Amino acid sequence: MTKPFFSLFLILLSSFIYASDNQLTPREKADGWQLLFDGKDMSQWRNFKQADLNPLWVIEDGAMKLSGPNGGDIITKNSYKNFDFKIDWKIAKAGNSGILIMADEEGKYIFSHAPEIQILDNERHSDNKLEDHLSGSLYDMVAPHESSFKPAGEWNSVRIRLEDNLLQVWQNDVMTTNIVVGSLTWDKLVKASKFATWEGFGKNAQGHIGLQDHGDQVWFKNIKIKSLD
Repeated sequence: MTKPFFSLFLILLSSFIYASDNQLTPREKADGWQLLFDGKDMSQWRNFKQADLNPLWVIEDGAMKLSGPNGGDIITKNSYKNFDFKIDWKIAKAGNSGILIMADEEGKYIFSHAPEIQILDNERHSDNKLEDHLSGSLYDMVAPHESSFKPAGEWNSVRIRLEDNLLQVWQNDVMTTNIVVGSLTWDKLVKASKFATWEGFGKNAQGHIGLQDHGDQVWFKNIKIKSLD
């Protein structure tokens, strides 16, 4: 193969495997992935217990941004049972946010029944004293490995896969959680956490995916999901 044709081959191969921001590759499309944000509108999201989206959630440079406090937690319009979910996030200095799974709207808060994958500036935020409160953790239950961390202001990638109650989480390609929801190990972790007395916590068979307003600026992009049902 001549050099020009080899270069063209590499370009075509790269476009098949890697997508530009907020797009799907041909392979992802064939595998059934769907975008939850295309870089232009946020029509697949709404505020928790609301029909619409608060205007403090804006689009900036191809990312969903919480531009100020009181924008409110947001959820996907659809709910999911078995799924593979990917998202990139960036947090402001000293910031805090989170990704919620299996969320419903029966409790007072989005986190009333929904486990959270933590988003945090591990260096500056005051909630950095416990390992299972750091970014990538299954909040207050499972601590991540420090190799999964990136500083505030840098983009991080999270993948959350839930299938037949097996919950697996990766942050920046480092596995941070691998646990069976509802197992004896899960129950022990819940009982040892702040959620011990929260009726219904982690009990949903399916639910919405949520993004948390913790009062700090946070950005999200490359949000995509594949149903495994």
